[in-house]
Amino acid sequence: MPAVDLAIQQLNHAVTLIIPEVILLATMCVMFLIGPFLVSEAGQCETGLRHRWGALSLLAVGTAWFVWFNSADAAPVFSGPFRVDALVWYTRGLSLTIGAALVLVLWNQTDDAHSAECHASLLAILAGVNFVSIANDLTGLFLALELVSIPTYLFLYLPRRHVTDREATIKYFLLSIFSSALVLYGMAWLYGVAGTTSLPGIREHFAAVSAAASSTDGSGVASGPVLIAMALLIAGLGFRIGAVPFHFYAPDVFQGVSVASSAMLVFVPKVVGFVSLLRLIPLMNGAVTLENWVPEASIRSLLAALAVVTMLVGNLMALRQKNVLRLMAFSSVAHAGYMLVGLALGDGLAAVGGPGALLFYLAAYGLMTIGSFALLSAAGTREHGLQTEEELAGLSRTSPLIALLLTVSLFSLTGLPPTAGFLGKLNLFLAAWGEGTPVGRILAVIMAANAAVAAWYYLRLITVMYLDPAAKTERVTTPQPAAMVAGIACSVLTIVLFVAPQWLWDVVSRAVS
Repeated sequence: MPAVDLAIQQLNHAVTLIIPEVILLATMCVMFLIGPFLVSEAGQCETGLRHRWGALSLLAVGTAWFVWFNSADAAPVFSGPFRVDALVWYTRGLSLTIGAALVLVLWNQTDDAHSAECHASLLAILAGVNFVSIANDLTGLFLALELVSIPTYLFLYLPRRHVTDREATIKYFLLSIFSSALVLYGMAWLYGVAGTTSLPGIREHFAAVSAAASSTDGSGVASGPVLIAMALLIAGLGFRIGAVPFHFYAPDVFQGVSVASSAMLVFVPKVVGFVSLLRLIPLMNGAVTLENWVPEASIRSLLAALAVVTMLVGNLMALRQKNVLRLMAFSSVAHAGYMLVGLALGDGLAAVGGPGALLFYLAAYGLMTIGSFALLSAAGTREHGLQTEEELAGLSRTSPLIALLLTVSLFSLTGLPPTAGFLGKLNLFLAAWGEGTPVGRILAVIMAANAAVAAWYYLRLITVMYLDPAAKTERVTTPQPAAMVAGIACSVLTIVLFVAPQWLWDVVSRAVS
């Protein structure tokens, strides 16, 4: 077969592996191309245009979700530019499900004139998340990370375009490009060591080096250049997951941008960061899957230290916050620390593996955080949701349903039953304690102590809603049924996942096997 025909055949086969992403990107192109023609030079457009773009965005996500759901029995693919396995299936389902909730939160958070660009940016971000999981090459992985980052800058600024939005977007932009440089530099070191950008090729290289080293002196592959490469990659991706000391942008950006933008930032970058690390870190062990995988000792120590510091700083700083969005920002930092515990443990030393517990917690975290932001949006104005404790005071009397649903989300963030957050924290604790090593036991104790500290500021918000008197000035709200639907769905699923968690655990188990 001629080389050209072979290349075309491989390209056609590769396209069939990314149909959900093609749907999202095709809809994104339609929005970017048609949207500007429906707005005059003066910025005037037909009233209610945001509803049409919101419906189209929801349709695209729903169609991609349908294609994803029906691909559950597809044969795995480990060669070529795209890798399709159970982790890809899990990541797609998680990103598209939470993406639908984000579309609903965004629905009324943007004006009619810029709604097309806002929804198009969100679709591009969701496609980028999926490409991160499916990438089978360092080049493809970096491009996927940038497909998430670049539309994010637009998504942060477009909904309101106030001075605070500009300042927050610039802060995020500058730190984001710095983290991208770290990731790219780390990939360059990894390429220099392995001599290839292909993830299977890198894995085979390290497997061969490890086998040769073990047969001679029992050492592994943790040479200086490899450790530099992994340290740079962990640092660059640490910005995305919000790990200390790469978390400085979080409180200012969360407070400065719209609620929809904060909701996206609190979850999507964490999925991107952790999925990337789950793909890259096992390469050092030559592991084909995450099953029975344990991080190399030096990387494990680095991840454990990051987990401890991130939990402590996130929770202690959240205790001091009176602004709800800043509190949620530091809360997201603390939750990144909890999830780093799962990454530091590996999957080979305990009945409940770290990667499985991490992926389970990631799904539960998405429901409870997106639900919280959706309800804060629904209880506020179109310009901004509830942002301070004073605005939250007396919510149980002015909006009892929102207060009840927000209480469910806060209970889940605390880790109290009957919510998915309880099971998520329990799985991580069992994974750490069941490992039986000193590092695992220390991580388990510190995580439990931090969960107790976090309960103070989450339960304080519930106290404010139910016990504090409402402000004397009447709260002005704007009906936001779309955000309310997202809040109800996330809160209900948080309880459903506590009652019937086995289906998700089965999916997670396949993803790490």
